Amino acid sequence: MLLGDKDISKILIGCCGAYCKTCPALINKSCRGCKLGYDTGNRDISKAKCQMKVCCIKKKYETCADCSDYSTCEIIQEFYNKSGYKYKKYKQAIDFIRENGYPKFIKIADNWKNAFGKYE
Repeated sequence: MLLGDKDISKILIGCCGAYCKTCPALINKSCRGCKLGYDTGNRDISKAKCQMKVCCIKKKYETCADCSDYSTCEIIQEFYNKSGYKYKKYKQAIDFIRENGYPKFIKIADNWKNAFGKYE
């Protein structure tokens, strides 16, 4: 499925590594996802509160996995150091993408039931 010239699955990977395509909140429309609407002008990036999203979208990255400053970025590393299981799983997703690429990640993530899952 395509949205403009981008693969919809890539657009639905949050900048942080959450996989929004399988997230119940996006499916039931209680969440708009991390990146949807900014490419069409339906949402204004200058009004976004998430520093990670602002940085990622302004630099035209798919996710933080594309950033050469990933390992030293205070914004993303502070996010991943929050307490909570999901932050570790989002970091695992970005690390997986950096090592294996988007296609392999999407193939695995499409089987998840939530914004994160297992790598089997």
